Amino acid sequence: MLHYTIKRLASLVISLAVASLAIFFVIEIVPGDPASYMLGINVQPDTLAALRAELGLDQSRLDRYVSWITGMLAGDFGTSYTYRTPVARMVADRLWITLPLAGYALVLSLVIAFPAGIYAAARRGRAGDTAVMGATQLGVAIPNFWFAMFLVLIFAIRLRWFNAGGFPGWDNGLFAGLRALTLPAIALALPQGAILARVMRSALIDVLGQDFMRTARAKGLSRRQALWRHALRNALIPVLTIVGMQFSFLIAGTIIIEQVFYLPGLGRLIFQSISARDLIVVESVIMLIVFAVIVINFAVDLAYALIDPRLRART
Repeated sequence: MLHYTIKRLASLVISLAVASLAIFFVIEIVPGDPASYMLGINVQPDTLAALRAELGLDQSRLDRYVSWITGMLAGDFGTSYTYRTPVARMVADRLWITLPLAGYALVLSLVIAFPAGIYAAARRGRAGDTAVMGATQLGVAIPNFWFAMFLVLIFAIRLRWFNAGGFPGWDNGLFAGLRALTLPAIALALPQGAILARVMRSALIDVLGQDFMRTARAKGLSRRQALWRHALRNALIPVLTIVGMQFSFLIAGTIIIEQVFYLPGLGRLIFQSISARDLIVVESVIMLIVFAVIVINFAVDLAYALIDPRLRART
């Protein structure tokens, strides 16, 4: 297990290094100078040069990359060009919306997927299985931003059960915060729950066909008892990998959903920073999201190895 962990940790470090290079240099080659954007087209050359020096834009790209990455390793994400505020503080303020939203959506996707996948697998080939698979196919096909607008139209505009957008703040109570995040979380959870339900069904059907399941049935267990006592645990191995990946996708998916619902999270911060050519904020926030995705996948790999001893034996 130690050897496997070291290998995965080395892969994590390499992935982060490659991602940081790609993020920095791809954003840096985007046309447009942040200082020129901030000062306008009629700016004097000496004023422009002074602002570029203040922002550190007069340094070479390699020097700026080294300064940026070493600062992030020390917890310093730099200072916003537009707001003149530490990026770490901006991220911390927005993180308390994005992370609860992604976690809320993950819980909803599990609530949707597990019963649906188990129900479909237990009724393979019957009408219930066909109905569940048809519903999940529809869930996968519908874009989450379109579904988000549909939810706003029905539950916010017509029924007036929820607000169409905005966030009241956690200071107003947990219920008020969760109420504001409910529609965005449902919009995020639908496609992920549909995918996970299909994976759960396939994994269960594969396990139900194994020899040890026939042995369990031969010992007198009913189909339901064999499914809940033996099949479900073994089917969770591939499902666990998908769950970890889904949380990563949910964090990234908040970028669009936060725009639809005007939530002041990391996704909206990225859009605002792109519009203002605030490159240091864009680079740092995207790197933070990539870091979260890679670390989550690393944790899933370790959990996978703990559940499946065969994986440890091969390393």
